[in-house]
Amino acid sequence: MSEKKNEYSAGSIQFLKDLEGVRMRPAMYIGDTSFGGFHHLLWEIVDNAVDEALAGHCDVVHVTLNEDGSATVTDNGRGIPVDIHPEEGIPAVELVMTKLHAGGKFDSESYAVSGGLHGVGISVVNALTEWTEVEVFKHNQIHKLGFSRGLCTKKMEVLGKTERQGTRVTFRPDREIFDVDSFDWDTVRGRLREMAYLMGTSGLRIELEDARSEQKEIFHYPEGMVAYIRDLTEGKERITSEVVHFMSDTDYEGKKYSVEVALCYANDWHEGIFSFANNIRTADGGTHLAGFRSGMTRTLNTFLKDQKLLKKGEIPNGDDYRSGLYAVVSIKIPDPQFVGQTKGKLGSREAASIVETVVNDKLGTYFEENPSVGKLIIRKALLARDARDAARKQRDLVRRKGALSSGSLPGKLADCQQRNNTTTELYLVEGDSAGGSAKTGRDRRFQAILPLRGKILNVEKHTASKILANNEIQTIIQALGAGYADDFDVEKCRYGKIIIMTDADVDGSHIRTLIMTFFFRQMRELIETGRIYVACPPLFRVQKKGSKAFKYIHDESELNKSVLGQGLDHTKLIVPGGKIFEGEELQNAVAALQLLDRSMFALRGNRRGVTPEDYVAMGTVDGTPTHMVLEASSKQKNWFYNETDWSAFVAERSDAKFWDGPDSAILKDDADFLSFTYHERDDVEKALGQIQALGIPRNEVDWAGGFRMSSGKEERETMNPAHLLKLLRELGMKTIEVQRYKGLGEMNPDQLWESTMNPDTRLLKRVILEDEFEADRIFSMLMGDETEPRRKYIEEHAHEVHIEV
Repeated sequence: MSEKKNEYSAGSIQFLKDLEGVRMRPAMYIGDTSFGGFHHLLWEIVDNAVDEALAGHCDVVHVTLNEDGSATVTDNGRGIPVDIHPEEGIPAVELVMTKLHAGGKFDSESYAVSGGLHGVGISVVNALTEWTEVEVFKHNQIHKLGFSRGLCTKKMEVLGKTERQGTRVTFRPDREIFDVDSFDWDTVRGRLREMAYLMGTSGLRIELEDARSEQKEIFHYPEGMVAYIRDLTEGKERITSEVVHFMSDTDYEGKKYSVEVALCYANDWHEGIFSFANNIRTADGGTHLAGFRSGMTRTLNTFLKDQKLLKKGEIPNGDDYRSGLYAVVSIKIPDPQFVGQTKGKLGSREAASIVETVVNDKLGTYFEENPSVGKLIIRKALLARDARDAARKQRDLVRRKGALSSGSLPGKLADCQQRNNTTTELYLVEGDSAGGSAKTGRDRRFQAILPLRGKILNVEKHTASKILANNEIQTIIQALGAGYADDFDVEKCRYGKIIIMTDADVDGSHIRTLIMTFFFRQMRELIETGRIYVACPPLFRVQKKGSKAFKYIHDESELNKSVLGQGLDHTKLIVPGGKIFEGEELQNAVAALQLLDRSMFALRGNRRGVTPEDYVAMGTVDGTPTHMVLEASSKQKNWFYNETDWSAFVAERSDAKFWDGPDSAILKDDADFLSFTYHERDDVEKALGQIQALGIPRNEVDWAGGFRMSSGKEERETMNPAHLLKLLRELGMKTIEVQRYKGLGEMNPDQLWESTMNPDTRLLKRVILEDEFEADRIFSMLMGDETEPRRKYIEEHAHEVHIEV
């Protein structure tokens, strides 16, 4: 690589236009403002770090999920340029953070290939966050900037000296925009693991830490995609003992492309192909996937003919060749053209021919050198062809009997009156007893009921012909009216919602899993189009003593809120000085105290150098601290109430070793100073402001004493906000009767309607396919034939099970 290509400076940053409309229309940039969009912000920052690894400048990425809902991504790459941009007159890092299309991804000299949003990603993240902090370790100096909702609120300053190199970005998604407020460990873990597989052979190590639960995991796979395929087929019986792996670099119209493929065959009838472009999962496939599929079919057809393996019958088709195939297809492509901002599908036309050519060449050579493997795959494809033919014959037989006819309906289906498949609902109900109650209690206009007898067939273990021979599955197929297999058309489904309604016990859970397995394996489009739901019958019926009024409650959290509300009735809070809170005033005070309690959750257990009580006690007229620096030798705590004073303290000690978080280059034991940043300060100040507005002095909320709670003849001293909430719940439980439901059969038709089927009061969970890799692995492990992976999984997760006796 030339010296020019190694440069990554302000001149590499190309600026096109300001941030406009991102906050007004965030879905245009990140897909949605719910769970997916919330995590998409983290993916963009991680992608930028991995781009440094793609360019050969980074081998460690550290991700921390912080206690306050923020996330930190640190890499040891070159660091975002900090010099002054020649045209804009501001530091390049500020330009990248505040201007759309201002990233180095537009400069092919800086990045040959990249996964970031072409300069859009990090500025969009910045626009959609409450605050963002960027630290750049470059030129032996620490540079720091601060931003809020897309605007630069703290100009770049040099904090001190450092030997490390790279970038650290800490951000908190804006709660005014997103309807979720915390990162999900399993989702983040899955995405980072996937990235580590793809970058494993380059030496990249990805570290994940959850400061909320102290979970830690390191993803480092030197075998790369070979390890990916092994894990993907965990719990499956592989018919090809080794993973077929090949890669190729090629030039196309003066640009460099790289294709890598890993694959193997399992002894099942499913297809699991995962495609990537520049390390971005293309969930909807695209041209590179089309090229892979056509290349596979063409190569296997050639091998079939050359080896004269077709003794009778028709040549297998592409679906037959992909039966039991598990593959990962990755292409590194300059200037990729994605369909949609979230990059779900690759649209670059040249990718199809490039991938197809590589597959033809490399796979054809592999079969020449390993003909026995090729013959195993052909034998598997011929079996799939025969199974497909058997399934067609079974389908024709069943259809002749009318079981698959869209014009006939199963006898035990209680259909609805309407025919609009956008408003109608089909309940798949466990057992005839609950089915009878559901039929009586439903709204006949748009709700249909299909009782299921016993447990349906486990489709994970059977061929298509055996699946079609099962009566309960025939009944489901017939009721849906959308066909099956090659004839399946999701648009012809007779119902807009398919709702699985089972008991909340072990049998109900098993039945629900069997139904989900059927839909995942045989009618996945119903899941992908958002038509599959799970009904959530209430766990509790709460009734106030001496009253006929009651309400249904679905989980422990909701029960706690209800009990707390009951505890507030006829209760008084007496604060030092004699002020009394009751009624609405008490509710407001409790809400403010709950906010304070949540805000200081991260400080519990002295995990960050201070307890919640001491943190509040350190508040001054300037508010609570923003930073604290602990001197390792003397244990002296230095408190700071603004960035300026803290920065000056650090800068004056530029030769000292500072530990500043889990991703610090300095170990805690080797540090001269331990530096803590309190990002929750704004939330704490908001809560303290609300409390102060109610007349409680902010210097008294540490509750050293004098706070009392009175209810009737009972009066008790409360020690802190958490203790007050505990006492209120105890009072609430004394005033109500709680009935816990075990199954649907315990409810009469009216109760089942009101609690579980009434659209105005029910709770439904939509089934969403977030991680196809993990879903496939879990279904195979839990529902497949291999017992050892299932035993291992149960042993590892047994401690998570809650058993009620």
